[in-house]
Amino acid sequence: MANQTHIAVLKRGIAFWNHWRQEHPEIQPDLSQSNFSRMNLRGINLSRANLRFVNFTGSDLQKADFRNANLSVAVLVSANLSTANLSAADLTGADASDALVRDADLTNANLKIARFSGADLRGSNLTGANLDGTILTNAKRRKGFLDMFSGE
Repeated sequence: MANQTHIAVLKRGIAFWNHWRQEHPEIQPDLSQSNFSRMNLRGINLSRANLRFVNFTGSDLQKADFRNANLSVAVLVSANLSTANLSAADLTGADASDALVRDADLTNANLKIARFSGADLRGSNLTGANLDGTILTNAKRRKGFLDMFSGE
């Protein structure tokens, strides 16, 4: 369950949250099992956060910082993750169907058994990402994208 103190800080707004994160870099926020669907969280710093089972359906997460965050089994359906930093994030079992993930940084991310059906991944960097079992049905991606990973 989420830490209620962390939820209270986030409710004060993204600017306040990001300042709090800057002032307390040692804290690893726990927002697990929270519902942030259809929220504007553009530019939020969620690096190293526990976001397991969080619902971000339809949320604006452009330019969000998810470096080293735990997003396993998170719901990111139809979310806007354009230019988000998801490097080294754990998205095991996450559902990002129909998400806009253009120009995002997914280097070294764990996308094992994640669902990106219908997602737009054009321009995203997946260097070193774990794509074991990742579902990319009808995903938009640059030509030759899977050649690097599967030998197609």
